[in-house]
Amino acid sequence: MSQARPRRGRSGGSRRRTPSRPVRAGARAQADSRPGRRTTRRPARSTTPRRGPRFTGRAVMLGALVLLLALTLAGPLRQYVAGRQELAELAAERDALTQRAAELQSQLDRQSDPAYISQEARERLTMVLPGDRLIIVGDAGGPGDTADAPAESADEQTDVPWYEALLGSVAAADGDPPAPAG
Repeated sequence: MSQARPRRGRSGGSRRRTPSRPVRAGARAQADSRPGRRTTRRPARSTTPRRGPRFTGRAVMLGALVLLLALTLAGPLRQYVAGRQELAELAAERDALTQRAAELQSQLDRQSDPAYISQEARERLTMVLPGDRLIIVGDAGGPGDTADAPAESADEQTDVPWYEALLGSVAAADGDPPAPAG
């Protein structure tokens, strides 16, 4: 903004005209000095431009308004993001449940089939239909098995009551020979 003030008391708003002839400095000062009129002196202009304050009132108000707007929108924005995340989790859960329901429905359809029921009965319960032969292969060994049976140790006693086993272990700890089983 300009620091010059408009002059008062002039009608018509016309500017003061300067004479076309050069006027001496002293004569001009005498011509301008009239009784009752104030003269103001303007300070000399400096070579460096004058800076305003770093933060003006408008800038502070704008910053406060932006901060208030951010704080006002933070809560609803956080709720929106949380809601979207929950919707994504629920959609994934729905897909998993739909897949599980399809698997259970196919299992139910399969179990209602009579052929599947007879197959499971044969495998799990070793059911044999009339006219079928059942062959069971065991690991115990048969009459043609050439593998030797495991040798039983002489120290091993069968069906010994607990009190006799206790007395035998005490005697063995003392160094006494074991008593004959009888």
